[in-house]
Amino acid sequence: MVNVFSLEARTEFFDLVCSGRSILAAARCVGATHGTGRNWWAQSGRMMTMDMGPVGGLADPAPSPGGPGRALDLAERGMIQMGQRSGLSYAKIAELIGRDRSVVWREVNRNTGDDGVYYASVAHTRAHQARRRPKPLKLVQDEALCRLIGVWMDDGWSPKLISEMLAFYFADDQTMQVSHETIYQALYVQTRGSLRADLAEKLSLKRKQRVPHAADRHKNSPYKEAFKISERPAEVQDRAVPGHWEGDLIIGSNGTAIGTLVERSTRFTILLHLPGDHTADTVAAAMIREMGHLPDHLRRSITWDRGTELAEYDRIQTALDTTLYFCDPHSPWQRGTNENTNRLLRFWFEKGSDLSVHTPEDLRQVAAKLNRRPRPTLNLQTPANRLNQLLQTAA
Repeated sequence: MVNVFSLEARTEFFDLVCSGRSILAAARCVGATHGTGRNWWAQSGRMMTMDMGPVGGLADPAPSPGGPGRALDLAERGMIQMGQRSGLSYAKIAELIGRDRSVVWREVNRNTGDDGVYYASVAHTRAHQARRRPKPLKLVQDEALCRLIGVWMDDGWSPKLISEMLAFYFADDQTMQVSHETIYQALYVQTRGSLRADLAEKLSLKRKQRVPHAADRHKNSPYKEAFKISERPAEVQDRAVPGHWEGDLIIGSNGTAIGTLVERSTRFTILLHLPGDHTADTVAAAMIREMGHLPDHLRRSITWDRGTELAEYDRIQTALDTTLYFCDPHSPWQRGTNENTNRLLRFWFEKGSDLSVHTPEDLRQVAAKLNRRPRPTLNLQTPANRLNQLLQTAA
């Protein structure tokens, strides 16, 4: 037989725990099992408890009778609880306790548990724990969480992306969620966490201040007859139709380079191996080789900067049966998707490094890592997933 506990019984349980009793002892007092008590406690917001088995209680119970001056005290929260269960409006409850209705509204919305019920003792204890200074640090002793963050940072994930993916994978476990600011603090501030010390290096792109472009030195531009970005069809701009790419070069030391191509709707990335040079002939051959594997409907257009490396654009258009569009001079933001991808790629290909040391297999591995990386712009799907869906649909 399944026991159905009244709201009064659950309220008594929370009052007992918040007064210092253990979850087990409080559950027994109201006739519930330890497992039921733990479920109730999880729904209330997972406040800190001492890991002391049946005798453990709150790690930091609120002092009695109430909090500091302008904060709500336990008696006021008790009136809010009573008003809520009596069906009173926020305005009426506020009038009874002499507060503004917005105070009551924020209090109820902030401290209502997953079961949809407001408990005064729980709200009061949570408010007390939230005011504690210094706050306990999640990344000091949680080795499992630190290891997971370390694995993702080794693959070039940003603290912001890690925070979002923790919330996605552990939606029901607050202990495995952490903000990106907490990760940054653990990396840069001593005694703020237990992440590996070398992980701070994973954040640095070693990017210096951007240098303004020099005046246009290419008066005899090979792109006078080429299509301009303003002539691209509207379907490219809104990303509604796949198969439109943006491209550019990542430049290293001694004139070394790697070509990058990004599909606008999926963010799928292709890297071009340019071991000897990045002349127009070399870049054209690499683009034709790599993009030739794609089906026709996934190579509708390519947008590129006005570098001389694409002077043989006619050859590329003919071989790939596509159209090339060129950005306005000194306007890299017109290839925003590619610019952002190149920024991510600097995790593996640092500025000022010799890019010729990377083999074609190295480039394939890096592209695979980037294409398996969840993207917030894709609702945390991966570029590889999105492209695979398009290929399956076409098949």
